[in-house]
Amino acid sequence: MVEWKISDGLTDYQHALEVMEARANDIAAGQAAELIWLLEHPPLYTAGTSAKPADLVDPNRFPVFEARRGGEYTYHGPGQRVVYTVLNVGERGRDVRAFVNQLEGWIIDTMAEFNVVGERRDGRVGVWVQRPEKPRYANGDVAEDKIAALGIRLRKWVSFHGLSINVEPDLSHFDGIVPCGIQKHGVTSLTDLGLPVTMNDLDVALRKTCPFNA
Repeated sequence: MVEWKISDGLTDYQHALEVMEARANDIAAGQAAELIWLLEHPPLYTAGTSAKPADLVDPNRFPVFEARRGGEYTYHGPGQRVVYTVLNVGERGRDVRAFVNQLEGWIIDTMAEFNVVGERRDGRVGVWVQRPEKPRYANGDVAEDKIAALGIRLRKWVSFHGLSINVEPDLSHFDGIVPCGIQKHGVTSLTDLGLPVTMNDLDVALRKTCPFNA
C-alpha cells in the first residue's frame, strides 16, 4: 500500500528533500511503505540536472535550489500543488519511460475531472492545454500553456521528486525563469482557465485518478 501524506501550510524545500531522500533509502531497504506526499512550498526556483544558467532570468528574485532531479528550471510556490512520488519503480517494471508516462497520464486524468483537456507534447515533458482564445503563433498553431510540470530522480530504483500542478499560484513568479527551458509557450493554472478549483478539490481528484496502488 502507498501512504498518502498532505502537509498544511508551506513546507521548507530543503526539509522536503531530506525527508524524500531518507524515505527513498528506507523503501529501497524494504523498511518503509511507498509515499505520495502533497504539499506547497514558499516561492522558490529549482534547477534540474539540465538547467541552463541563461534560463535563470532573475536570480535574486527567490531562493534557488539545486534539485538533482531531471529537467531544467521550475518554480514552486503557494497555490501550486506539489506531489512528491516516492515510489518503487524497481517493483513497477524498471521502465522509467513508462513511469513518467504514468505520471503524465495521472495529471491528464486529474485535469479531466475538471473538464480540462491536458495533453502531452513530443520533446516537452509536462502537461499542456490549448488556449484558442489567445492569438495564434506565427506559424498558425493554436497557442498553448503549461499547466503541470514533472521531474524525477531515481535512487536504487526508487523515485523521488515528482510533479506540480498549478491551481492558483501567482503566475508572474514564473517570469524569473524560462520554465523548463521553453521560451515559446506560457504558463497557466486552473483558476487562470476560469475554474474556481480549490486545493482540496484537486487533492480529491488526484486520489481518485491515481494509477498507483494507493
